[in-house]
Amino acid sequence: MQIAIAYTNPAGLPVLDDDGYVAGHDAGATLVRRLLRVFPGAVLVGPRPRTGPVDVVPLTAVDAASTVVINMDVLDSPEIWRVLARHGDEPNVMNFLWWNVSTHHTHRVARAMLALSCALFPTFANSERTASEIREVVRMLAVPPLAERAVVAWVDLGIRLEHVQPRTPTDVPVVLYPAIYLSERKQPRLFVDVVEQVRRQVPLVVEMRLHEQHLATELAMRFSQHDWTWVGPLTSDRESYWQALSRTTAFLATSVDESYGLEYVEALVAGAIGVFPDLAWARAILPARYPFLYSDPAQAEALLLHAVREPDACRAELDACVGGDFQAWLRGRHDDDLFERAVAERVREWFG
Repeated sequence: MQIAIAYTNPAGLPVLDDDGYVAGHDAGATLVRRLLRVFPGAVLVGPRPRTGPVDVVPLTAVDAASTVVINMDVLDSPEIWRVLARHGDEPNVMNFLWWNVSTHHTHRVARAMLALSCALFPTFANSERTASEIREVVRMLAVPPLAERAVVAWVDLGIRLEHVQPRTPTDVPVVLYPAIYLSERKQPRLFVDVVEQVRRQVPLVVEMRLHEQHLATELAMRFSQHDWTWVGPLTSDRESYWQALSRTTAFLATSVDESYGLEYVEALVAGAIGVFPDLAWARAILPARYPFLYSDPAQAEALLLHAVREPDACRAELDACVGGDFQAWLRGRHDDDLFERAVAERVREWFG
């Protein structure tokens, strides 16, 4: 079977750069690259045909009889099916649900469309939490004959462990804003409020690498006025990204919810000490006895202060929480080899 990937950048940016490679380092672009790696020879679905490192094929030119369309724009799956079915073939459409169900498409019409799509087409989710959420949406909003036949599978996305670089010590602790957006769901003001309190007690540097659409916002400009805060664009390549993570001392997660939390897992595997809100999404990616979970800003401040003052002691606490090697625990549960095998197996299982 030929694989075609349907993906539209949520920010409206081009999916491919001028040289024909997948552009950007956000979660969507990263996942497209992963799928292209899992399925050699896969093409992208796009408005105009294009050949290059990644070929682009219009949906109307996709051979429905021999192609599986992995759709990352899940609400569009019924329309994709309709276009492909025009010539009488039975289309093969698979949903890839990679975003947070509880905070995306909150309008009742959009959620009903989401439920219908995931009831009609087999759906692969990026985490157990996402899979559970979509099962509940389908159960509540799809008619029982469809809901009862819904097929949902999941695996944690994981990361490419070969990218991880050795730790690089710094004279001054580096605290990372562990997101590329300043959206309300990420609670950037809480991040800055807590870090400002910690900065009054110990010297530190904050690094915020933001998506270009958030880099020029009033909020980003206000953050950059601190002489101890660096606000800049995303790193130009993955090597630079991992180099920056290798010298990160700690990060403070403030997001209300996440479907998986790829950026947080990458920072943890790079050796940064993560301070997380005591919420279900964080507990889903962490060991049960993880010591750096906060319930309020004061507790977040105390934990972050401990992390930047005594990072070696904190890493010892992390090892103790898993009864051995915290890094080994992370690597065993967040290796993207598991994702690659799982998604390939599900395509074979569902479509032959």
